[in-house]
Amino acid sequence: MKYKEQIPLKFLEQRATNEPNDPMIIFPKGKTLSYSEVFQAVKSFHGGLRKLGIKKGDRVALMLPNSPHYIIAHFAVASLGAIVVQTNPLYTHRELKHQMSDSGAKAIITLTLFQEKVNNVMKETDLEIVICANISDYLTPLSAFLGKLLKKVQDPKMQPLPNNYLFKDVLTMDPSGYKEERIDLDDLAVLQYTGGTTGLSKGAALTHKNISYNAQQTREVVHNVPEKKGSILVALPLFHSFGFTVGLGLSLQLGVPMVLVPRFDAGLVLKLIEKHKITFFPAVPTMIVAILNHEKAPSTDLSSLIAVISGGAPLPLKVAKQFKEVTGGDLVEGYGLSEASPVTHANPIGSDKIKPKIGSIGLPVPDTFMKIVDSEDGKTLVPIGEIGELCIKGPQVMKEYWNKPDETAKTLIDGWLHTGDIAKMDDEGFAYIVDRKKDLIIVSGYNVIPREVEEVLYEHPKILEAAVAGINDPVKGEIVAAWVVLKEGETMTEDEVIAYCKENLAPYKVPKKVTFRDELPKSMIGKILRKKLVEGE
Repeated sequence: MKYKEQIPLKFLEQRATNEPNDPMIIFPKGKTLSYSEVFQAVKSFHGGLRKLGIKKGDRVALMLPNSPHYIIAHFAVASLGAIVVQTNPLYTHRELKHQMSDSGAKAIITLTLFQEKVNNVMKETDLEIVICANISDYLTPLSAFLGKLLKKVQDPKMQPLPNNYLFKDVLTMDPSGYKEERIDLDDLAVLQYTGGTTGLSKGAALTHKNISYNAQQTREVVHNVPEKKGSILVALPLFHSFGFTVGLGLSLQLGVPMVLVPRFDAGLVLKLIEKHKITFFPAVPTMIVAILNHEKAPSTDLSSLIAVISGGAPLPLKVAKQFKEVTGGDLVEGYGLSEASPVTHANPIGSDKIKPKIGSIGLPVPDTFMKIVDSEDGKTLVPIGEIGELCIKGPQVMKEYWNKPDETAKTLIDGWLHTGDIAKMDDEGFAYIVDRKKDLIIVSGYNVIPREVEEVLYEHPKILEAAVAGINDPVKGEIVAAWVVLKEGETMTEDEVIAYCKENLAPYKVPKKVTFRDELPKSMIGKILRKKLVEGE
């Protein structure tokens, strides 16, 4: 495909020039900001950051929820040629210290709620500057007042500590200090840290080109979503690569506002879809499950939805079918990873010739190549239908892991990104993720794929959510364990679950232990954390 050879910042600048009064950000119970208002705030914040000493190549951490602060800060950092370090607001001291130390971040932009935590980390790292924002900055006066009155808005007063500044004060430090920096497409833009499922998280070093091209690739995938119509619902956190590219990046491509949701709530999301005529909604399976099982779902008008792409975790077949029954629309699965900005695959949408396949992650997005190789030697191509490791090549693939040449060499081989995911391909080129290499369960020498067992559990009418992982066993090496959340009002016993699995699975795949829970641990984007469940054992 033909790409616009420009950095993401330029897409914002063009919208601000050509459509200055069109809305860019809708903040529920808060303000609606136009393209020109956002770009002016970016330039003002740029001036403040420059005055504080931030320059090209510096790393600046954004530890923020979905709010206007994130978008303004992100583009201001990018406009300086500095590098955004994507940071989860829920990180513990240990996790935050690792990321700040690894990235060498000079500054961090966060909420006053986290001021004490980041200042404690500041003492042990190279952090020099802390900038604190208040959620109420972009709420309407009435919403801010009621939020504080009802204790739903937590904006502690910022403590007067050295090198700590309020976000709104940085905006006014040097509002005319914007100076256009020379930024090349191949310059680093973002350190997108991986989830750390195989140890300490690593920073995927993404260039402006990686991010710009992937947003444009995603635009081609959702070709049937028209420009300047409706809006995009951004409930996925922007600090995560999926929310960042498919939320922020795609909204600029489509020229539609982002409806920002700081914290996912199924009831609120249903209201927002109806109120703002949401046309596109990127989500993870647990979000879809929560929406479909909400009491307001049957009475909510969801007809504006043109495309819903699920990613971040496997989409259970039953959920996709239920979505079709409830909404009449199509829910398709895609695939990506931090190291690829992140989108590499998606099922076709709006095509009369090529239909999506439930259970598949779809086809590679434009200009993206894939191959499936033997997971042992990492080289030999496997036959169609056989499983192996999924490898990706394309313009969205990262430059490297930040400061980790050995890890980079193991993952990027001859231009191919080795994903660590076990997959297979059918004769039409559709890919299917079987599971992660690290998640395979070895029972008496037999390989058990957790997703296969989870699919069976999701088919049971009483089960709302399920997770499967291996736990150590002195005789078999590992046994299959399942954690189950039942639908409201339902009851089951461990024996019932095991008996059901015996009817649908080979004996070695049947869970030997079943634990019932009120909820399953999830990441900020809603991915079920198998590792946490195993640690709990």
